[in-house]
Amino acid sequence: MLNTTPNILTVSRVLLVPVILGMFYIDAAWARWLAALLFLVAATTDYVDGYLARSWQMQSPFGRWLDPVADKLLVAATVVMLVGFDRAPLLPALVIVLREITVSGLREYMAEVSVGLPVSRLAKWKTAVQMVAIGLLLVGDAAPPWLPFQAVGWWGLWAAALLTLVTGYDYLRAGLGHMMSNGERRPLAAESVTSKS
Repeated sequence: MLNTTPNILTVSRVLLVPVILGMFYIDAAWARWLAALLFLVAATTDYVDGYLARSWQMQSPFGRWLDPVADKLLVAATVVMLVGFDRAPLLPALVIVLREITVSGLREYMAEVSVGLPVSRLAKWKTAVQMVAIGLLLVGDAAPPWLPFQAVGWWGLWAAALLTLVTGYDYLRAGLGHMMSNGERRPLAAESVTSKS
């Protein structure tokens, strides 16, 4: 289970979450920069573990389960803390968290009926915008005045929320389309084959 590099990277992402959250309670600029750095490392493992699992033929049931869970934990926990410390807007954060819950539930249902719900290209862009925005907000006003991390991160989170609504609707439409077709197994044309949501 934990004897493969992809799974070790996925578990390390989960373990980084409480460390990142702990940085919120240290009132120092270095803590904000460290939190952003750790978040960047965790976000990078999100790409690397999937790439290695596919390239090295090391995909496993444990990895397929934990990888999306680790992603959701990282994003949801960090966004909630940013809002709680008044460093991020509430509404886009709420949209992002609710979408993750909805899509996770939809994926669980589709897995039960043995139908895949691949990730769209737009969803990959959503993930990239979201991760950059969260990273910038983690640093916030600890950045030099000539680096408007807080403002760019603030608007980036709104952009991620908008993309979240669009991709969430696409997933929901594809999933409901399958449900309304009496559960017959068929490809979901609304999606393209990638790895992350």
